Amino acid sequence: MSAGLGVAAVVVVVVAAILIGSFGLRLSRTTSDFYVASRTVSPLWNASAIGGEYLSAASFLGIAGLILAYGADMLWLPVGWTGGYLVLLVLVSAPLRRSGAYTLPDFAEARLESMAVRRMASVLVVLIGWLYLMPQFQSAGLVLRTITGGPAWVGGLLVAVVVAVNVLSGGMRSITFVQAFQYWLKLTALALPVFFLLFAWNGLGRPAPAGDAPPVFTAPVTVTVGIDVTISVERPVEVTADGRVDGRVRHGERITLAHGPHTVTADTTLGFPAGAPVPHAENLPVLTDHEWALPLHGREHPLYATYSLILATFLGTMGLPHVLVRFYTNPDGRAARRTTLVVLTLLGAFYLLPAIYGTLGRLYTPELLMTGRTDAVVLTLPGRMVGGTAGELLGALVTAGAFAAFLSTSSGLAVSVAGVIGQDILRGGVQSFRAATLLAVAVPLALATTARSLAVADVVGLAFAVAASSFCPLLVLGIWWRRLSAAGAMAGLLTGGGLASAAVIAVITGGPYTGWTGALLAQPAAWTVPISFAVMIVVSLLTPGGVPRGVARTMVRLHTPETLNVNRGDWRPRST
Repeated sequence: MSAGLGVAAVVVVVVAAILIGSFGLRLSRTTSDFYVASRTVSPLWNASAIGGEYLSAASFLGIAGLILAYGADMLWLPVGWTGGYLVLLVLVSAPLRRSGAYTLPDFAEARLESMAVRRMASVLVVLIGWLYLMPQFQSAGLVLRTITGGPAWVGGLLVAVVVAVNVLSGGMRSITFVQAFQYWLKLTALALPVFFLLFAWNGLGRPAPAGDAPPVFTAPVTVTVGIDVTISVERPVEVTADGRVDGRVRHGERITLAHGPHTVTADTTLGFPAGAPVPHAENLPVLTDHEWALPLHGREHPLYATYSLILATFLGTMGLPHVLVRFYTNPDGRAARRTTLVVLTLLGAFYLLPAIYGTLGRLYTPELLMTGRTDAVVLTLPGRMVGGTAGELLGALVTAGAFAAFLSTSSGLAVSVAGVIGQDILRGGVQSFRAATLLAVAVPLALATTARSLAVADVVGLAFAVAASSFCPLLVLGIWWRRLSAAGAMAGLLTGGGLASAAVIAVITGGPYTGWTGALLAQPAAWTVPISFAVMIVVSLLTPGGVPRGVARTMVRLHTPETLNVNRGDWRPRST
């Protein structure tokens, strides 16, 4: 894809987001407008907006990249991310809306009548939001570098600026319009190219990954390495090298890469002949086509990793602040349930597509396994398989969809984090919300430019693990168990959220880890979620005096339909 078309696609998406967001400015005047769009968003609009913000860089780019690298195991990600809404529908959505809260910390204080629990919830909301925002900015840098060759930080900065402008202009009302538009753009950007890709695949004889050998280059391929990388060669291969390989500068001469690891520096070009085995980046597994097509391959302790991933995605959805804040915008609990049903349909339609890109990438863009940039498979395939003007246009469409993914998810996260910072750290109100927006965007942008780059879906998976280990127990027990005490909630949040956060920090700043240590840190939900539930229950039973005096009234409010409780109003924290 030409740089001009790619930049044009990005510009169109950015301008559209700003124009649509500015429309919300005309309608946003009160604090309720900025925080929850005055609770007037219909189920279809809200479901489209949820799809827009939920389908992040991990969904648009990351799933296909992980399927390319790890195969069938990664199909659990879209299954879990969609299935999580079923749990949300059954257990949380309607009672949460009936609580009348603006944010998760609001709910925590209303249910437990404790400022300490509220502050702890605020810290976790900000942590999860920043952890989720970081890969959005990193992926934006990947896309802009792929289409222009520019520095990675430019894409992240562009997304951060556009998000800040939209959130500052109209808050939740503006973001609702923008995210609903961006869901349908993302769906179109993935679905339309798939028809052309499958048509090209059919014309090429419908090949399929099969056999007990690693992937090979089906045609002569020239690979330019964008970053320093260590590659693993399974059997000797002769290549044309231009750059630094194994510490020696090469000037277009032919060399033989022997079996084993080799270091390749940034901007080095390697030319591979047809039929040559594809070297793998050191952090990616070397899977035969047979292993790649079967589940429970490619990672250490795959059975544990799979079940822990399922647990994190199923339970983490209900603890994501930027998802939950959207249910506060529905008129009532019935509308919140209807919204969740529509979301399940929209997500199910979208998640049919990334698996196709990952599978075709295994056949036609295997060099991404060598560079480690597997997240770029969605951007690379149209030009590789279709080619010509059609391939260029399809590549531009996919690029537009990718930037829409960054903008919509980042916008929702910025709103949720800014809402908590504005209420719990600043003075509250519209001006505090706007000041908090700048802080909500600036910190993860700085982290994205300084932290080591991980697979985007892996980082988002860690955010799910933290959410599942903290807010999932708080919401489930807070809504359905009247004996939950403030001390129990605080102990569970500290224990579950703290352990999961420690695992996240270890993975991002250290590693890579191997053996059981690596498996437990990379997928912590299987042990942190049960610990969090157990701690909340045990400590609550030991501290019955900490159960709020008004718990009976609160439980009635959460579980009584609005038609039977006409005096219901928005909950306000005691401090205001």
